[in-house]
Amino acid sequence: MKVLDLACDVGHSFEGWFGSEDDYLQQRQQGLLTCPACGSAAVEKKLSAPRLNLGATAPGCEVVPAADADAEHARQARLWRAVREVLAHTEDVGAGFAEEARRIHEGQAPERGIRGQASAQEVKSLLEDGVQVMPLPLPADMKETLQ
Repeated sequence: MKVLDLACDVGHSFEGWFGSEDDYLQQRQQGLLTCPACGSAAVEKKLSAPRLNLGATAPGCEVVPAADADAEHARQARLWRAVREVLAHTEDVGAGFAEEARRIHEGQAPERGIRGQASAQEVKSLLEDGVQVMPLPLPADMKETLQ
């Protein structure tokens, strides 16, 4: 088992577990690796060192407390809970998002929370017209039915 530190082009860091270096390279080449925070497929390995438990640190070496890693995991967990909350309490209108958001804004459709896909131009047009929208990038596996 190979545990790699990975990062997307946006700067989100995460861990990936692979059977081997070849597994990592194959998944990357096939576009199967995506950032769990934003869904970006531009994922690269970060420099990392194997963990060696020698019982002491060399003079001048800085050790990152486990609490920092725990805090990062807690932050990510809070983010995923918030995303799941949004997914559970909004209606997915798919590619018709811009049209439905405009209809709700103009009072032609019932007011409710919606989510879906919109092009950058559609989002710009909605914002210019006073329709409040916010991007919510989701990894592909979070778009599936919630368990």
